[in-house]
Amino acid sequence: MSIHSNTELTAINEVERRTEKFHAILRAAAHVFARSGYFNARVSEVARAAGVADGTVYLYFRNKDDLLRSIFSTSMQNFLRQARAQLEVIDDPCERLRRFARLHFEALEDNRDMAIVFQVELRQSSKFMEEFSTTQLAEYLLIIREAVEEGQRRGLIRNQLSSKLVAKFLFGALDEMATNWVLSHKQYSLSAMTEPVMDLFFNGVCSTDGVA
Repeated sequence: MSIHSNTELTAINEVERRTEKFHAILRAAAHVFARSGYFNARVSEVARAAGVADGTVYLYFRNKDDLLRSIFSTSMQNFLRQARAQLEVIDDPCERLRRFARLHFEALEDNRDMAIVFQVELRQSSKFMEEFSTTQLAEYLLIIREAVEEGQRRGLIRNQLSSKLVAKFLFGALDEMATNWVLSHKQYSLSAMTEPVMDLFFNGVCSTDGVA
C-alpha cells in the first residue's frame, strides 16, 4: 500500500519539477552572464538557454537582479552546507583550513561559468557586493574563524592574531588566486594551487634560519 495518496504524489512531483526548473534557469543564467556579461545579458537569452518561455523565468525570479542574487545565494548555501559536513569530521583545525581552501578552489573549478560570475560579474556592482558581504560571506568567514580559534586554543596558531583578520587574509588569498585563474589564458588546475597557498599561509615567506 502506498504511503502517499495520488494528490500527495502529484504535489510532490510538482515541487520536484519546479525545483528542477528553478535550478535549470539558474544554470542557464550563469552561462549567459559568463558569456555575455551581466549588464549586457537579457532575460530572454536566459530563457532560451534554459529552454523555457520568457514568462517562465518571471514565475521564479522578479528580474535580472534577482537572478544574479539567486545564483550567488544558492551556490553559497550549497557550498557552505557541504563544507560544514566535510569539515566536521576533521579534528585538526589546521587541516580543516587546508580542506576548506581546497573545497573553495574545487567548487569554482567544477563550474567555470559560476566562477566567472563570482569573480568578475558580481564585482562590478557595489550594491551586490555590499549585500553579499553581510550574508553568506559572513558565514564563510565564520567557518575560517572557528578553525583559527580552535587552533589558537590548542596552541597551533599564534594567540595574538585576530581570527577575523586571519579569516579575511585567507579569503583574500583564495579569492585572488581564483580571479587570476578565471582571467588567465593559461590552462592550469586551480585546486592544485591549494598546497602552495596554504604553505605560504601557514609558514610565511621568511626563512626561519635567516637563509634566503
